[in-house]
Amino acid sequence: MSTQEAGLFIAFEGGDGAGKSTQARLLADALTARGLTVLQTREPGGTPIGERLRSLVLDHGHGHIDAHTEALIFAASRAAHASQVIRPALDRGDIVLTDRYIDSSVAYQGAGRDLGEDAVRTLNEWATSGLQPHLTVLLDVDPAVGRQRRTAGDAAEDRLESEADEFHARIRAAFLDLAANRPDGYLVLPAHLSVAELAARILERVTFLHSVAAGTRPGLVAP
Repeated sequence: MSTQEAGLFIAFEGGDGAGKSTQARLLADALTARGLTVLQTREPGGTPIGERLRSLVLDHGHGHIDAHTEALIFAASRAAHASQVIRPALDRGDIVLTDRYIDSSVAYQGAGRDLGEDAVRTLNEWATSGLQPHLTVLLDVDPAVGRQRRTAGDAAEDRLESEADEFHARIRAAFLDLAANRPDGYLVLPAHLSVAELAARILERVTFLHSVAAGTRPGLVAP
């Protein structure tokens, strides 16, 4: 991570149905309650063009989208997200929480679509000018469990969620490999833990990380 960003950048990763959105929201609420400025965002999306691209790549009904086109759509959305939203927030000293970032493309398109993890990472590092999270929170979920969660209450799956469990198994393996290769940059938690326990562990790690990075500024330590 370059020294030009003054804030803290946290990415939430994991398979569909892992609970990333819930945990990002709970972390944002907890940090905001301590008087910190938090920006919660998501990918694909986070910007007007990013939200349009999100619809194109995730919604059904847009016809066949080949793997390379899919990877490029995600990278284009991420480029706008990084330059228009994440970097300005970090420069202000904010805490940025994003639901998915580069490692999702490495796992989904690199491993899941078999485009090659190195090639996909290179594309996305170029798109973001090398912007990397300070910490990636990986919620590890079994593909079958993730599908049960996604379809609870007859909820409709999006284009990627509806892929076969074998596709999601490759993604899970890729995420775990990414975490194993960068243990200092990852917090890996089993998604089957209770919502409260997951939230507590994430808050503990982020509080410590931000306190160190910010020189224990007031408001970072729990009252």
